[in-house]
Amino acid sequence: MSCCSKLICDANASREMEMRVVPSCPFCRTKLPVTKEEADKQRMKRVETNDPFAVCREGTEQYCKGDCSSAFEYWTKASELGFAEAHYKLSIMYGGGEGVEKNRSKEIYHLEEAAIGGHPDARRNLGSDEWMSNDDTERAVKHWIIAATQGDDHSIKRLIKEYKFGAIQKEVLASALRAHQAAVDATKSPQREAAEELP
Repeated sequence: MSCCSKLICDANASREMEMRVVPSCPFCRTKLPVTKEEADKQRMKRVETNDPFAVCREGTEQYCKGDCSSAFEYWTKASELGFAEAHYKLSIMYGGGEGVEKNRSKEIYHLEEAAIGGHPDARRNLGSDEWMSNDDTERAVKHWIIAATQGDDHSIKRLIKEYKFGAIQKEVLASALRAHQAAVDATKSPQREAAEELP
């Protein structure tokens, strides 16, 4: 993550670092923090400006420290700001009753909001829920197809299983496979391949 909370892949980050003597954010060119304390201070400045990514990240930091109630508050705030990842994390909390009372309707609500926001794991989980809880294979397959077109490997594997059971047609699977491959190919670059080779 950059100082201004924009996401950058490791490949681009490593390339940016190689090109500079003083590491700086590739977006705003601010000097990157060196210590964890500096990084925390910088993130909290972003939280104060209601940056949804930073708010969600702070929730994750609190969760990792074992403070579920603070994590819940930060994730709730980030979800109110429309951040799909925060909705997904809240769905997990409500589904497992972790830090909050277990609530099936809120779990599904947050899964749906995350899926609408483009979160492939949430979309896949909705498909699994349709398949297991509602015994609705047709809706489950639709969710898995959408997640697969977003590059979700688990969903494509699930679609292959459903094809073997005769739940979907060959053309539907072929279309999903092509869309999945296109999504995976869109994330490839020489810089990412070079970053994967780094120790």
